[in-house]
Amino acid sequence: MDLELRHLKTIRAIADAGSLTRAATALGLAQPALSAQLKRIERALGGALFERGRDGVRATALGDLVLDRARVVLPAVCELQEEAVRFAREGAAGHRLGGTHGPLLGGLVDRLARTGREAPVTTYTSWSERDIAGGVAAGRLDFALVGVCGESSPPEAGRLAWTEVARDPVHVMLAVGHPLASRSEIDLSELAAEAWTDVPGDGCFGDCFAAACVRSGFTPVCVYETDTASCVHLVQVGRAVGLCRATFPATPGLVTRPLVGNPLIWRHLLGWHPEGRAASHAPEVLAHARAAHADALSRSAARLPAPAAGGQGP
Repeated sequence: MDLELRHLKTIRAIADAGSLTRAATALGLAQPALSAQLKRIERALGGALFERGRDGVRATALGDLVLDRARVVLPAVCELQEEAVRFAREGAAGHRLGGTHGPLLGGLVDRLARTGREAPVTTYTSWSERDIAGGVAAGRLDFALVGVCGESSPPEAGRLAWTEVARDPVHVMLAVGHPLASRSEIDLSELAAEAWTDVPGDGCFGDCFAAACVRSGFTPVCVYETDTASCVHLVQVGRAVGLCRATFPATPGLVTRPLVGNPLIWRHLLGWHPEGRAASHAPEVLAHARAAHADALSRSAARLPAPAAGGQGP
């Protein structure tokens, strides 16, 4: 059997996990399958790579040698692949945009399309900011349009160039018939008895929201993490109140209101690879992204007047 990159990844995963059981879980394999694979790798390399004990596994001298080489080879191959993808893209026209849910991505696409260029604009969407940033780092995408909570760092902060598009207070989304819907702003503590709904993400927003609730004297009853359409539905039927960006568009049956003191802040960010083709277009794309944010904010539900108490809103 010839040694392959996937074998080096397996060895590194076992060493990082410290046990075959944890490594099998991380790799999505059954432990017997991983054990069998490790035995084949060890036969190919001429000796045992790990010593097994009650507390897990520990690399042998041969294992340390292989791991030292793997920690050099694997990043080098990854970098080679990323550079090759970027090189292949150098002569390609158009922009490949990755973004999370929300109106900014659509607004940015519209503005780039209106420039009159023949270059195509393609999009990729995901709830995962890390997934999108990873696509830019790997050269599969030109730009990432994502958001982060407060002052937290964006994903791939050491590899990508990030610039702030705008920052918004996080608003609460209510059914028009909610007792607090007529208020111009709402204290978070007044929503202590509510169920909540929000879209998923892999940043720290969930932790920041929970901390803000604790500071207001309560723990959320429950939080429904689901897609945007389902969040809207749960709010419209009065099943939950929602969390949304200030740019959330006007939607029949609900209103959005700022929270007193702005306990949660959302930063919209644009990212690109500093050595990629997209770097030269970044100032133009950033200007369009900021204009798209201003447009979205002007059309948002937060800009609509509050409904009269007991009445129906937009």
